[in-house]
Amino acid sequence: MNPSDQPLVNRVANSGLITLNLEEFFPSEELALFDLKDYLFMELILKEKDFRTALKEHDWSAYQGKNLAVFCSADAIIPVWAYMLVAAYATPTANIIFQGDTEMFYKVAFQKALDQIDGKDYEGKRIVIKGCSNKPVPPSAYVSLTQKLQPFAQSIMYGEPCSTVPIFKRPRKLDKK
Repeated sequence: MNPSDQPLVNRVANSGLITLNLEEFFPSEELALFDLKDYLFMELILKEKDFRTALKEHDWSAYQGKNLAVFCSADAIIPVWAYMLVAAYATPTANIIFQGDTEMFYKVAFQKALDQIDGKDYEGKRIVIKGCSNKPVPPSAYVSLTQKLQPFAQSIMYGEPCSTVPIFKRPRKLDKK
């Protein structure tokens, strides 16, 4: 029989590998940023009266249905009540209000999403954690997922099913005689 007469077989599909794509855990709502630096006097001091006035005049509808990260990009000491005031104004419109920058927001959002995974669902499975992504998946998400799955998985790999980097492989148990 001629090899060209053989049907093509998708060995990746038949391998029993489970591919997990961390992009699927990416928050669906847009992330808006609120930088307190814009409300500081000389980028150093937060004046309470001026800050309260500015917050009253701010267009909070711009955050409708969005996640909001509140932070200060200036090297200034920001009192905790300033973050609380922003949260009080943003609560009627924003989805999630988070104190921290973009990077920290995504770390926390991914951790919350990954906390919902039950590692037991992957007992004895061969898992590929998909590599390349079009969204900014933080490295901490890969670390967290690996740690969550390792007690259960037979193996964990990184990359694409056709080209993976081995991360973990459970040793085979020897039969006792």
